[in-house]
Amino acid sequence: MVITNNTTLPEESELNVQELNLSSAALRAGSFHLGKQCEQENNEFMLCRQELDDPRACLGEGKAVTSCALNFFRKVKKTCHEEFMQYATCLDKSSGTMAFTHCRKTQGVFDKCVKDNFDWERPSYGYFSRAKVIHSAREAPKKEELKSYPDATPGLPEDYPKPPAKYGSRFHWLE
Repeated sequence: MVITNNTTLPEESELNVQELNLSSAALRAGSFHLGKQCEQENNEFMLCRQELDDPRACLGEGKAVTSCALNFFRKVKKTCHEEFMQYATCLDKSSGTMAFTHCRKTQGVFDKCVKDNFDWERPSYGYFSRAKVIHSAREAPKKEELKSYPDATPGLPEDYPKPPAKYGSRFHWLE
């Protein structure tokens, strides 16, 4: 996006939202359930960004994603804090890449707590990579009409003389 003198930027008050102050391990620990619970808001935001190609137009959708994530982690903290922290700590300290494979037991305990308290199932393997049709309340942006130009070089008439090629045919083996 090119910024010119005519570009209007949002006010700072429009940009201020409460941040999600969590470590990478905590975000990774809650990522599957968070992705499933905030799927609608996230899809709406990404669809807006993709269609409009202007981040300023999607500030409301971005705030909705942040709000959903805050609410999700508040709910988890109220009911499954201990299980969540064990899982996040395991991810943080078990490997340098925060691999899930080392923490399957603590993951199971956290998933059970979430299932018992909220009735949220952990998404199946490959859930987020499946193709989905997203139904949005927003109107689709108007598409620009494709310009059609007439053919600039009209074809030769049928009776136009066609002398043989000066240096022979390019496909000499076909002759």
